[in-house]
Amino acid sequence: MIGQIKQWDRDLFIYLNGLGVERFDAFWIFVTQEETWIPLYILLAILIILSHKGKNILIGLISFLASFAVTFGLTRIIKATIARARPNNVDEFQEVIRILQEPTYYSFVSGHTSTSVAITTFVVLALRKKWKWVYIFYLWPFLFATSRVYVGVHYPSDLIGGAIVGLFCAFFVYYFYKKLIDNNLKNPSNS
Repeated sequence: MIGQIKQWDRDLFIYLNGLGVERFDAFWIFVTQEETWIPLYILLAILIILSHKGKNILIGLISFLASFAVTFGLTRIIKATIARARPNNVDEFQEVIRILQEPTYYSFVSGHTSTSVAITTFVVLALRKKWKWVYIFYLWPFLFATSRVYVGVHYPSDLIGGAIVGLFCAFFVYYFYKKLIDNNLKNPSNS
């Protein structure tokens, strides 16, 4: 069973990576860079600030950062524990796949996916009642995750695992964020 899942994962990776077209390489390389998304991080932080008042602004911003930090830390622990080689570092794939980046750290789970899903999910949970359109931000983790297969550095299961870790961490952080916000609403002298 596990062998079949691994084979399916490898076959799906090879298929999806093989769909790449050279004229789109620059776009996907741009999408996969963390620096590309700095304006989005700033926008999300501004939305957190605009949707809170008083001490709740600080709670919102700290929670926003915590959603990243907790996810990043858990992702690193999982990567080091599982120690799965990235597809771009597997010899049998060298002639079969398109490799547009060559990171060497472990593959499972995808840090790009886990952190982008965590940040997006936290923002959606925190702002969904104020702004219904915040769900559009899920386009970011979708593009970010897709780019990782396109550039040849993650299996589909890495993305699924990263999304699960990101969701878990976002809900974990949101739980404490909500308790603090609710406490401030019940006790206005705190805010």
